[in-house]
Amino acid sequence: MPRIAAVAPVLPDYSYTQSEITAVLAPLITSEPKRHAVLSRMHTATGIGTRHTALPIEAYRDLGTFRESNDTFIRVATDLAERALTTALADAGLTAADIDFVLFTSVTGISAPSIDALLIARLGMRPDVKRLPSYGLGCVAGAAGIARVNDYLVGHPTEVGVLLSVELCSLTLQRDDASMANFVATGLFGDGAAAVVMVGDARPEPGPRVVDTRSYTYPDTEETIGFLVGGTGFEILLTAGVADVIARHFPGNAASFLGDNGIAIPDIGAWFAHPGGPRVLEAFSDALRLPDGALALSYDSLARVGNLSSAAVLHILSDGFAQPAGTRGLLFALGPGVSAEFVLLEWEPQA
Repeated sequence: MPRIAAVAPVLPDYSYTQSEITAVLAPLITSEPKRHAVLSRMHTATGIGTRHTALPIEAYRDLGTFRESNDTFIRVATDLAERALTTALADAGLTAADIDFVLFTSVTGISAPSIDALLIARLGMRPDVKRLPSYGLGCVAGAAGIARVNDYLVGHPTEVGVLLSVELCSLTLQRDDASMANFVATGLFGDGAAAVVMVGDARPEPGPRVVDTRSYTYPDTEETIGFLVGGTGFEILLTAGVADVIARHFPGNAASFLGDNGIAIPDIGAWFAHPGGPRVLEAFSDALRLPDGALALSYDSLARVGNLSSAAVLHILSDGFAQPAGTRGLLFALGPGVSAEFVLLEWEPQA
């Protein structure tokens, strides 16, 4: 079974309290003072204390066209991805030249050549490295990315695979949009990145094994979460239906997945849930009937940095990466589709 050798989360240098962010964004979103009060209450209700941004917060007042925002995405995303991958490789005792396969994912910017291609010469990756850039998976891509790199390594047990996630949600800011979806999004999402280094079963690097993975896409949920792409860039599509999808599907999905591996929810010792927001975490906990504190890592990450889209669950995995031998962990996330991904992990004794 492939293993996760290292996880490296990174954040942009600019960090602000939730109230500081709200104060700057409110007049950009709506000119109505009464709506400012509603926005402030909604931002406060997220329970988020601080978030990091790709740019100084004042710069968002003058951030212009989609072209300008996306050019900023390419520049900042490449730098963050370099930082994350350099750290993860060092932690795994590997170099860029050891990488055989790279999966890059983001849903908050676009680039051709893709960010992973821009890193080849910068980091010294081999020219024959295999690459797979991904767009559209959204928040589920952190979990799905681990699963897809795992799939590759099952067939290439002597090789090294890397997942790179960069999400700069602040650059998708929509001005003069007083919709509830935009009110929620501007108070929930943060900026960040992460790199995961994985190795095939024939390699010596230690780390938790990926025991199994499973994907689900739920019918008739296309309008529940996602982006509408137009002249102003990425306009958030976000509804209260996410919690309903979790309530309907997660109990059976999780039970089936774990049961096929001969275990049940009480056998899971470490939980890595995508922190979609307080309501999403509550829905996960209720649907799976988890004990108090089971999702503490997710709540703590949400409070410290917000929802980092695909990078969020990777930050949480990093926070809980040191586990006792024999621990089983379940990592999972939701994204547009609506789609879900489950990854079952197991920590082995180190040689």
